Amino acid sequence: MLKIQTLLATVTLLTVGLFTSAHAADESRLNKILSSGELRVGTTGDWNPMTIKNTATGNYEGFDIDVVTELAKDMGVKLTFVPTDWKTLINGVVANKYDMTTSASLNPKRMAVAGYTQSYYNVGTVPLTLKKHLDKFNSWEDINKADVSVATTLGTVQEQQAKEYFPLAQLKSVEAPARDFQEVLSGRAMVHITSNVEAATLVQKYEQMAIVPVKEARSPTPLAMLIAQDDQVWINYLNHWIELKKTQGFFNKLAVKWKLAE
Repeated sequence: MLKIQTLLATVTLLTVGLFTSAHAADESRLNKILSSGELRVGTTGDWNPMTIKNTATGNYEGFDIDVVTELAKDMGVKLTFVPTDWKTLINGVVANKYDMTTSASLNPKRMAVAGYTQSYYNVGTVPLTLKKHLDKFNSWEDINKADVSVATTLGTVQEQQAKEYFPLAQLKSVEAPARDFQEVLSGRAMVHITSNVEAATLVQKYEQMAIVPVKEARSPTPLAMLIAQDDQVWINYLNHWIELKKTQGFFNKLAVKWKLAE
């Protein structure tokens, strides 16, 4: 009798487990995306070369835009971009305004309320200034002074980093669509910090700007897509897709295309 009861209990647990798994799959964003035929991606459109909105065409361009375009193609669904900004990026995921975002830096505060996919690219933080100010700055320590103003964009990882790096400096946060580098270009701030990938594009676009010759970038950070924390089916799908594309060399080719690698 005990063996029969144990067997029945085991069968019951297996049945419950299968039902739970099937229910999770049905409720997953993956199933809803495939059923609706639409993948909604939140993006800021202000992070060159990852995601930039072309003001002439109204279209989004960049490394991350190519990534999610390829994802939608592989899924066989339409891709819809949902405009957002850095301070509301996570809220949009939590409120189901979009199914995922283009990449964002891994950050403990974000990780507490939202999920991440596997990373597919790494960045570091570097400071920029105008070329005419380069005689003032040769190191991170040179920036951390009371007479130096540092601009950041509200809601970004760099805003938090500036507070950590430069407790003695004058910190100024601007709200999107304004950007921190514009404060430096206009002379309203002396320095701003950003990812090394954006820094490379900024000094190409604005000849008066330069990267401060620090010995090394700070806070090396993986980039990954933000997604709902409680949807393991969708997380698994995206992680397997990223792994497949890594193996096929897809991300390496994009890095060359967007001049992130040679």
